Amino acid sequence: MAAQLIKGTEIREEILEEITAEVQGIKEKHGVVPGLVTILVGENPASLSYVSLKIKTAERVGFKEVQDNQPADIPAEDLLALIDKYNNDNTIDGILVQLPLPDHVDEKKVLNAIDPDKDVDGFHPVNVGRLMIGGKEVKFPPCTPAGIQEMIVRAGVPTEGAEVVVVGRSNIVGKPIANMMLQKGPGANSTVTVVHTRTRDMAAHCKRADILIVAAGVPDLVKPEWIKPGACVIDVGVNRVGEKISAKTGKKVAILKGDVDFEAAKEIAGYITPVPGGVGPMTITMLMRNTLQSCKFKLGIA
Repeated sequence: MAAQLIKGTEIREEILEEITAEVQGIKEKHGVVPGLVTILVGENPASLSYVSLKIKTAERVGFKEVQDNQPADIPAEDLLALIDKYNNDNTIDGILVQLPLPDHVDEKKVLNAIDPDKDVDGFHPVNVGRLMIGGKEVKFPPCTPAGIQEMIVRAGVPTEGAEVVVVGRSNIVGKPIANMMLQKGPGANSTVTVVHTRTRDMAAHCKRADILIVAAGVPDLVKPEWIKPGACVIDVGVNRVGEKISAKTGKKVAILKGDVDFEAAKEIAGYITPVPGGVGPMTITMLMRNTLQSCKFKLGIA
């Protein structure tokens, strides 16, 4: 029997509807709406496309959305001053600086300049520390890991006492999702193992997993024989492996593959995310939820 698909596109719609309703309620009761500013430096095509989607999503849920585009040669001190301006703007609840930045700008210094209480990406060291402590200390979980956890919960996959194996140890996905799954609380309380490029027998670890989260950036890394029958498989990988002509537009589009051999894995797993249409749509969705949460903290209603 084929695995049940966990579709990020469908879960995204559910969450965005929930956010829209909350925003309307806050507007009616408090006379404010959450404010999100996205700072884009330069004209990287991928960044432009991603920022455009963030703008549309923010506007859809009723946020105040500010798009602040800056030239690629902006002096680093001017960019830091711009961030400071938004740090002190009470109408802005979330600040997002789109990466990558030009070579002359220190990304770490820029990200650390964002007020941790407006860092809705969850990358500031203060928010990393809050995530490590867990519980009520957490303000803004990183968006992709938060989306992964939300998908697992909404699919009804049991996590308490579950063996979770995370493939990959990045600061953006692997480390935070491992930490989130082992915390006390709903959607967590799991026993977590992290495997990586220096793990001696990756397959043996993966075979034990009730929940297998793969974020390695290697197409078809996880083979079907690595998957425990009935396991939940979350494939975070989005790898471009070629191009094809779209039947709809007649234009070239990228062929995308995940880190898991999907066609074979879906016959073994109990739950699985597709690529595309799985984890990807959840990242911006959770950015919106973090921004809403920031506004609620400001109003004292979180």
